Amino acid sequence: MVLYLLFESASGYALFHAYGIRKIGQSVDAVRSTLLDLKRFRRAIKLDGFTPFMSAVDALSQCNAISEGIMTDKLRNFLELYLPKEIPGKKATFTVGVMEPKVGSHITEATGITCQSDDYIQELLRAVRLHFGQLFDKLKPYDLEKSQLDLGHSYSRVKVKSNANRVDNMMTQAIFLLDTLDRDVNFFSMRVRKWYGWHFPELVKIVNDNYLYAKLAKLVVNKSDLSEEDIPALADLIGDEDKAKQIVEAAKASMGQDLSPVGLINVQQFSQRVMNLSDYRKNLYEYLVTKMNDIAPNLTSLIGEMIGARLISHAGSLSNLAKFPSSTLQILGAEKALFRALKTGGNIPKHGIIFYSSFIRRASTKNKGKMARYLANKCSIASRVDCYSDMSSSILGEKMREQVEERLDFLEKGVAPCKNLVVMKAAVERMTNTVSEEDKEENVGIFAKKKKSETETDDDTMDLDKPAMHSTLCT
Repeated sequence: MVLYLLFESASGYALFHAYGIRKIGQSVDAVRSTLLDLKRFRRAIKLDGFTPFMSAVDALSQCNAISEGIMTDKLRNFLELYLPKEIPGKKATFTVGVMEPKVGSHITEATGITCQSDDYIQELLRAVRLHFGQLFDKLKPYDLEKSQLDLGHSYSRVKVKSNANRVDNMMTQAIFLLDTLDRDVNFFSMRVRKWYGWHFPELVKIVNDNYLYAKLAKLVVNKSDLSEEDIPALADLIGDEDKAKQIVEAAKASMGQDLSPVGLINVQQFSQRVMNLSDYRKNLYEYLVTKMNDIAPNLTSLIGEMIGARLISHAGSLSNLAKFPSSTLQILGAEKALFRALKTGGNIPKHGIIFYSSFIRRASTKNKGKMARYLANKCSIASRVDCYSDMSSSILGEKMREQVEERLDFLEKGVAPCKNLVVMKAAVERMTNTVSEEDKEENVGIFAKKKKSETETDDDTMDLDKPAMHSTLCT
């Protein structure tokens, strides 16, 4: 059977006839061994046809179509022009080797041309890509490099701009940074406690909160300077007058050693840094909550901002999470335990990231697996609604959260839950009513603005008519 190779270059489509393929070999290893030998490879194939791209825009559109596995009209006309004509009802006499399997399947479905895309074909096309400048003499090497560079920049720029997950990327970075800040703040707070504990060790037992401890270390600085006059300031900072009095009394009888002025200044500055990190962590958490409510309102209402963000981050994007089945979402984050269980024959994990949900924490040991499976099912539905729905609403997530609560009561107490059909109907009706109310408000606002503009126009007309009437009366 005759073999043709379809090569998509940055300059246009090229069709090669592999007439001497036996000289190279019929295996992948044989092609790899002769990949760098241009003389031997030139004897095996020849260029049968080439159609250039008319402009940079045309090249970019063709590249996008190939990456998505779509055969364009230009590619179809090119294949029909240079390939031999098939006789209907007879067996195909040739095949076309393509790099992308999706493109090959689309060509076969649309035109009936037999396409092939395996390791052997891909190695041949890699060799064509390597020697394309020498195989096509009419194309200058400088022009080929320039077209490849321009098309690469244009394709990357379009992909970055049209990335539907770019908002998800911001949220993914936010959750990673939030985890890093949690570790850093805890570590630095421990350093503050140990450092300032040499000077005022009794303060650790009175104040347990790390943020308040850093604030007190910055405010007190030198314990010997504390007096009864500082109790109101300490009470305002802590929010408890009794603890403020305990701090003053403990400072008078403290067993800690004295620090030099330079050491106290360093402790004060380091405490300020810890406070700044804690404040930034709070602002970042508020940003994450806002983004999660905008991106995935149903998933957020169902399982919370932090766990929802971790699921999206671990999946890579909201669209990837929506494509996962509920069984995959259930153990998302426990991949190491899963592969270890498959390797050793142990028990497969029942939950991953969703284990940190309050629903699974409240479930008994025997019901944790059932609760994780049910919760993963609802999370999968919520992520798909958030990803593919045009309407941004958390009503469905709230209803599914109520369902999870009822399922937990059913497993623990035996209380029968409502039917899923009834709950979903109520959610759809509520969403429909919400949309209709929003449309009414928009229509009322548009009508009010229109009426106001008409009133202002009438007033301006009356103001313009008044001088004319006055001049008429005067004459």
